[in-house]
Amino acid sequence: MAKKTYDLLFKFLLIGDSGVGKTCVLFRFSDDAFTTTFISTIGIDFKIKTVELRGKKIKLQIWDTAGQERFHTITTSYYRGAMGIMLVYDITAEKSFENIVKWLRNIDEHANEDVEKMLLGNKCDMEEKRAVSKERGEAIAREHGIRFFETSAKANINIEKAFYNLAEAILDKHSGRDPYEPADRVSFDRRVDRSNNRCC
Repeated sequence: MAKKTYDLLFKFLLIGDSGVGKTCVLFRFSDDAFTTTFISTIGIDFKIKTVELRGKKIKLQIWDTAGQERFHTITTSYYRGAMGIMLVYDITAEKSFENIVKWLRNIDEHANEDVEKMLLGNKCDMEEKRAVSKERGEAIAREHGIRFFETSAKANINIEKAFYNLAEAILDKHSGRDPYEPADRVSFDRRVDRSNNRCC
């Protein structure tokens, strides 16, 4: 039997409006590459990258979802097993930021209750076209109790830091239990009352 080359497997999901740069963020992290050619993700795609954290080899399986509404039913089925979800908006597109609330609602409806969330304001290299201030990104992240980074796949700003930060948060949460035990059988102490952060 082949020897396993990693200690833990973490499943990540990238969500957000179409065109915010989810695929570019993923490619920058997995392949350290960037392309200016925009090809919309059809349905869902994924990449695998193994990282070392605190002496453990962690295999990250990162799923890149399509932002368009017509793929919604396909992509929501991937929320369930995700341990970490990155919500991405484009700092030059106000609408993509406004829709973060909708994406957060989707997480509440479809993801595991203990999923780690992170908000990414992407394309922060395009300062001259900025439509969403960093303060507004920080405020919505604070309001929902989630981590926040401004990133640029093009200029390679905070991409690796964001993925490692999310992986560390999951590692903290999962240390002390068998990593191969299915997550849905483990009850975590929820310190956040979910009824308070629902929208409308």
